[in-house]
Amino acid sequence: MVVVAVVFLVVLVAAFLLLGLRLTETHAETVLRMSIEGLGAQGLPQHLSMSRKERIGTFAVAEGRNSSALLVYDYGKLLVSYRSWLHRVCFITRVDEDNLPGLDAVTEVFQRRQGEGKAGAEPLADRSILGTTANVLCSSVPIYWT
Repeated sequence: MVVVAVVFLVVLVAAFLLLGLRLTETHAETVLRMSIEGLGAQGLPQHLSMSRKERIGTFAVAEGRNSSALLVYDYGKLLVSYRSWLHRVCFITRVDEDNLPGLDAVTEVFQRRQGEGKAGAEPLADRSILGTTANVLCSSVPIYWT
């Protein structure tokens, strides 16, 4: 009888621990994946996904009326990557750890650079300085420094 009670208590404690773990995981996922509305809720929402393991933040941002772009903040390598789906090109810039630019400022710089074209610029040859996410994001297009 005592053995049955102990087994029952162990199963009950294990069930509560698993339930607590599941709730914590769900809450962490909710916190790390959020939707950020633009000013006055105009345009498309901007979605943020974060990876603590790789130390990156990934934003999907609106680019014009019917297009979007992906912006990756790599906090480990202090790089920001921008991939437009409208234009077949990636832009990368190095950032200062103490002065990270905001999403709007970075997006504006990259979009302005994209509009200027690539006259005289050489694509990045050594992709080893990029993190995994930026390498995958820009794997099939040329990469330019801004």
